[in-house]
Parts: sequence; structure tokens; C-alpha cells
Amino acid sequence: MHGRELRGLLHPFLLLLVFERPGHGYDLIDRLRALGLADVEPGHVYRVLRGLERDRSLVSVWETAGAGPARRCYRLTAKGRDDLRSWTVQLAQLDQVIGACLRRSAGAFQRAHSGGAGRYAAARP
Repeated sequence: MHGRELRGLLHPFLLLLVFERPGHGYDLIDRLRALGLADVEPGHVYRVLRGLERDRSLVSVWETAGAGPARRCYRLTAKGRDDLRSWTVQLAQLDQVIGACLRRSAGAFQRAHSGGAGRYAAARP
């Protein structure tokens, strides 16, 4: 899938990644890519992170230790943990809907392949 199809799911993905381990922007982008979001736009990730911070789901602190420039490290708040729980319920419901769609599509393709496309088969040119 392309990053644009999954843009609306960046909120729960980022909450989950920060829950698993706090991190800075580039670290979180790399971890999103490891989840399968290879086309994620860094600018969009940072906008979502800022929004989650405005919503008080995340807090950030500047890390200045080590070589290189200071980096903003994101951590989950208690509200963020509650938001992640809520997203988990919503994603489980979405998983059921997508699963039903995939099963139904597989059945339709199977019927079409075996010549049993049903009453609409005669309407095909």
C-alpha cells in the first residue's frame, strides 16, 4: 500500500510505536517503514506528531546528548495510552470489515473463474 492510503492510520501507528519505545522523528519514520509504510512522507509524520502533542497524547523533550543536533524525543502520556486503547478497538472492527470484504471478494472471483458468476454473467459483452 502507498503511504497516502494509510495516512489516516498514522495516529494509532505512531501511538503504538511510541508506546513500545519512545523515539525521535527519524527513528519513528524508520519504524513505520518496518511496519510496511515504505512511502510515508516525513513531513506528514511530523505534522501528525505535532497534532498528537497538541492533543496531549504525546509529550516531547529535546535530547542534546550524543553527537549531532538536538532531537525531539516523543513519549506517550496517559491520555495517549487511552487513545491507543480506543484506536485498538476501532482497528479490530476495521479488521473485521476488511476481512469480510476480502472473503467476499475471494468468493466472487472463485465463482467468476469457475463460470458461476450468477445472474449478471449474461450481461457481460
